[in-house]
Amino acid sequence: MLQVLLCGGMVVTLAMGIRHGFGLWLLPITQDMGWTRESFSLAIAIQNLSWGIFGIFVGMIADRIGAFKVLICGSVLYALGLIGMALSPSTLMFALTTGVVIGAAQAGTTYAVIYGVLGRQIPAARRSWAMGVTAAAGSFGQFFMVPVEGTLIAQFGWSNALLILAAMALIICVLAFGLREPGFTGGAAPKREQTIGHALKEAWTNPSFVLLLAGYFVCGFQVMFIGVHMPSYLKDFGMAPHVASIGLALVGLFNIFGTYLAGNLGQKYPMHKRYVLSGIYGMRSVITVLFLLIPLTEWSVYIFTAAMGFLWLSTVPLTNATIAQIFGVQHLSMLGGFVFFSHQIGSFMGVWLGGYLYDMNGNYDMVWYLSIALGIFAALVNLPVRETALVRQPTASA
Repeated sequence: MLQVLLCGGMVVTLAMGIRHGFGLWLLPITQDMGWTRESFSLAIAIQNLSWGIFGIFVGMIADRIGAFKVLICGSVLYALGLIGMALSPSTLMFALTTGVVIGAAQAGTTYAVIYGVLGRQIPAARRSWAMGVTAAAGSFGQFFMVPVEGTLIAQFGWSNALLILAAMALIICVLAFGLREPGFTGGAAPKREQTIGHALKEAWTNPSFVLLLAGYFVCGFQVMFIGVHMPSYLKDFGMAPHVASIGLALVGLFNIFGTYLAGNLGQKYPMHKRYVLSGIYGMRSVITVLFLLIPLTEWSVYIFTAAMGFLWLSTVPLTNATIAQIFGVQHLSMLGGFVFFSHQIGSFMGVWLGGYLYDMNGNYDMVWYLSIALGIFAALVNLPVRETALVRQPTASA
């Protein structure tokens, strides 16, 4: 179990750490290439949508052949996508490499795949805790990698910094060897008691699954809007670049504690994870309202990002553990992929609308207000989720 947690956590640390710093490239790339903020935002939005779409099919593949080969392919794609992001001469090529290729790479190197391994390898009594630990590792990646990426940009320029990150992404290939699953080493997947078709029908006709999808959409909208547009938002108010770098690093630092606590709460109260989820979404809206009402200073930014960081990815272990609790682990990567697709649609909207509404209005006000309203919506839709495990009839087996 220790090896799975360690290697899985390090994979998520790298994969999530790299992508959380993409907001630092918005101004250098758009200013150097003469592109609009919407052009950059659209590419990152496509990346999130690509991540979600590919995540569904990557999850199916990982459930069938195991995570090892998926991680190898994802690592190589990540490196190629970062190289393309550094060398793209046009917005179209930038959207294809930064958007489609890196999005596909993230699908094969992040939560859906790693949580599938955890679900199959770690007992249910420790599953929510283990998912919280892994999510905390992703948060540490943000805390560690965002300042590193800012330093790389300052020291080597934005293009060379991306090439260095491409080399770092290949480390995932090595870590994948620690996530080889015994049941898949013979080249065939373990025997399934449920077909993919039945698993999908079962999930999509379950109201709780749909409600979790709706909540996760909001999560994606909020975190990607803040993660990508916060540096530019602060720059517009005359703040130095280091304020945004420190703020995003604080998000990662405090999310280490937030995700770990969320995983523990999910383990301690297995039938009440929905209340924790509802509280997380509601608190995000409250914190955002307070941030917009008080005067904007460096300390208000740091307090806001620290508070938001505590809630940042806390939804991840709770949502995935709830899915595993309701539907079991046979198709966990696939079902997690579908839920994450909803998250990524929200991410697409948060990133793209941030750029679009900024170019239209000259500020981010409308997106902040929308984020607050969506947080209230997510707090409400998580309350009716039923966390009881499904009891299947023998005739449903395949």
